[in-house]
Amino acid sequence: MTQDTKDTLQKFIFDNAAVRGEFVEISDTWREIQARHNYPAPVKTVLGEMVAAAALLSANLKFNGAIVMQIHGDGPVRLLVVECDSDLRLRATAKLAPDAVVPDGASLTELLNAHGKGRFVITLDPLEKMPGQQPYQGIVPLDGEDVATVIQNYMLRSEQLDTRLWLGANDTVSRGLLMQKLPRHSGKDDQVVQASEEDDLETWNRAVTLASTLKQEELLATDIQTLMNRLFWEETIRVFDPAHPLFHCSCTREKVGNMLKMLGQPEVDDALAELGHLGINCDFCGKHYEFDKVDCAQLFASAAPVETLMPASEVKH
Repeated sequence: MTQDTKDTLQKFIFDNAAVRGEFVEISDTWREIQARHNYPAPVKTVLGEMVAAAALLSANLKFNGAIVMQIHGDGPVRLLVVECDSDLRLRATAKLAPDAVVPDGASLTELLNAHGKGRFVITLDPLEKMPGQQPYQGIVPLDGEDVATVIQNYMLRSEQLDTRLWLGANDTVSRGLLMQKLPRHSGKDDQVVQASEEDDLETWNRAVTLASTLKQEELLATDIQTLMNRLFWEETIRVFDPAHPLFHCSCTREKVGNMLKMLGQPEVDDALAELGHLGINCDFCGKHYEFDKVDCAQLFASAAPVETLMPASEVKH
């Protein structure tokens, strides 16, 4: 990560009100995510919006771990995955149907919810788990015409948090703005001087109204500081030190081995009989892993539990 990177997440909070916001601008990391894939333009847009959203939500994690955001689709796009940890390290990938035809300008519904069976999944995965602890996972129908609406609906239903998102992505940049009305008890964490509930609601409504004037073209073309000044120049806000998202893939040989265990020994043995060995590419970063018959025998001889959040990777001869 170079020091002159434009990848920045900027938190801010409204003084005397339980309302916070975040801007994110991701360019270097977004290009790194795209470097190994040639996704159709509408898929890039949706995946890029998810990248911005994951960074915005991860910035508020209260534990050391990762948030994994997935959309399981029933259209030409079968799966979108974005993972971002508490250090804002990001990776993302998309899986298209083998016969996928993606028309220009395809909407989220056309890409992922053509038959109404799309699902939105958020997994919170602590790095240091307590004995027996499993990642928390929320699964809901794909409710919304765009990524921002889907996440807003999820946050209101699952987290009881009023959340608004404005997201955009193109070939070169992924950007977003998050506004959130905090619970009354959360002022301590964000150093808010509590106002009355009525004042909080008034500030929240005013902030959302101001943010709603933001056009997507403006979001994609304007730097964070300019946007903040343009939208909230009459507000008293407190700005925190910026954070810097970066690309990082957490794939390891052990995780790939766990993925093979999830497939099951009969399927792995069949593949070995046909191919002689298994060549597996990480869907996120393209790193190649080789497993021969001895390697696979050792996998299934181990009694270690299977746990992986990686999507199935390609198996090649």
